[in-house]
Amino acid sequence: MKAKIKEEYTPVRNACKLCSPLGASFVFKGVANTVPLLHGSQGCSTYIRRYLISHFNEPIDIASSNFTEETAIFGGGANLQLAIQNIIEQYKPELIGIASTCLSETIGDDVGLMLRDYKKNYTGEKQPEIVSVSTPSYSGTHIDGFHAAVRSIVDSLSVKGNKKAEHINIFPGMLSPADFRYLKEIFNDFKTDYVMLPDYSDTFDGPLWTEYQKIPEGGTAIKDIASMGQASASIEFGRILAEEESAGKLLKERFKIPCFSLGIPIGINETDLFFNTLKAITGKPAPEKYIKERSRLIDAYADGHKYIFQARAAIYGEEDLIVGLASFLSEIGIIPVLCASGGKSGNLEKKLGEVIPDLKNKEITILEGADFMEIGEAAKTLNLDFLLGNSKGYKLAREIKKPLIRVGFPIHDRLGGARIIHVGYRGAQQLFDTISNTIIALRQDESPVGYTYM
Repeated sequence: MKAKIKEEYTPVRNACKLCSPLGASFVFKGVANTVPLLHGSQGCSTYIRRYLISHFNEPIDIASSNFTEETAIFGGGANLQLAIQNIIEQYKPELIGIASTCLSETIGDDVGLMLRDYKKNYTGEKQPEIVSVSTPSYSGTHIDGFHAAVRSIVDSLSVKGNKKAEHINIFPGMLSPADFRYLKEIFNDFKTDYVMLPDYSDTFDGPLWTEYQKIPEGGTAIKDIASMGQASASIEFGRILAEEESAGKLLKERFKIPCFSLGIPIGINETDLFFNTLKAITGKPAPEKYIKERSRLIDAYADGHKYIFQARAAIYGEEDLIVGLASFLSEIGIIPVLCASGGKSGNLEKKLGEVIPDLKNKEITILEGADFMEIGEAAKTLNLDFLLGNSKGYKLAREIKKPLIRVGFPIHDRLGGARIIHVGYRGAQQLFDTISNTIIALRQDESPVGYTYM
């Protein structure tokens, strides 16, 4: 085991993470009829819109309280109230999701107090729900902002009912719209009611419009979020998240709702755990179509094993995604010799040990709180076959002349980031075929013969 302890230095040269308000914006866009509002400078909302639009190729609005030099000195209360009023008049939302930025947090704006003053003085006919979350980027990553926003929404909107409902709460984390659609398909095939938060499967990947929509259709309904306090159980994805505060744990503490913390279901092992949990909660067997999906996947593993066995990969990105991908790579015989993240949970090595057999005896470099300069330095010494991660690693892949297989977020240099399925047997099948063919192509291109038959 080669675990590197990061030396402190300033500044980070090329971060392997994104900003916390971006993660919160993901969540707010996954709630029906909601407008995200960043309390800070206009540049923050512009940056986040740019990242989201480039990945999803969809029109995306992110409002801003639009700080100026004067606001930065005297506080942004007036700007925030004006921004809320403008959003109500122009969008007529059911919910406004407010995420703070580095600037508003640094000057000490008390958003909770500002909102109480606003609600006290509001004279309109119908006031939307307003949820705020503290997301200064210097205190975490986009994943921290994502989970903080989910927890704040549940904290503000979920209520206790007179009796337990039959539905299951599902907190899937920051997956793709295609992942969300697949998860919903699984619950529907189990004939089990569910509430998923967030759900941007339509808002970030919708059909062609005949006319512009200020707020795209789709997202988790507010009435359904309220009912989360009456669910029979909650499922949350993320082995790193399992060690931290979360919406599922809040519901368990407040309403005694059982919470099942699972890894992101990438590959057979983690997907089996998800399906077994569903069977235990519902008392229903897995539908036949998923048994067949699993069987076809095992057959594919057998077909491709001789081409990919002992290949060496570098994976990078969000910590929970890394753990899921590392589990998948290990079960197909690929060695994830580098696992790197900009996250700083302190739990990455521990959680990798839960999914990689005999981790301590394998030469795997684990980097937490890393940037791409550090990742690049490590990657150049590890004799890699390919990299697995988002588009931000392309320059490194180009430099070391190794293929990059794009997963996660952001994917800015290819189409279809919203349509990548990472989870379940179906997602593992797609990832397995892509990885296998990438390695086969690499060997073919390196061959002096130029063979055309495997």
